[in-house]
Amino acid sequence: QVQLVESGGGSVQAGGSLRLSCAASGRTFSTLVMGWFRQAPGKEREFVAAIRWSGGSTLYADSVKGRFTLSRDNAKAKNTVYLQMNSLKPEDTAVYYCAANNRYALGESSNEYGYWGQGTQVTVSS
Repeated sequence: QVQLVESGGGSVQAGGSLRLSCAASGRTFSTLVMGWFRQAPGKEREFVAAIRWSGGSTLYADSVKGRFTLSRDNAKAKNTVYLQMNSLKPEDTAVYYCAANNRYALGESSNEYGYWGQGTQVTVSS
């Protein structure tokens, strides 16, 4: 099993920044890719970004490209990824979920991820 715990959510005005963290524990050696998804009220969960532990390759949704940066800290047997969110917009408001999978591909579908965190709220006011 892999446990994921998100932190760093909060409220910010448009144009501001937040950094989300996702700490992984348990059988982390089985995870190859970490991803972030978000879900706004009344909407489906959508892909935000993904990173591969080995090599650090990343993939971003078009809606966040150039504003969000995903990085990982795999020292100490890999355990944390960071989502730096800049130039935030009201439409970024959502619950943000960290996810992990054991596939090599940088997946954009939530069905590809087998492990999920509990989510952290991000609210951007205009």
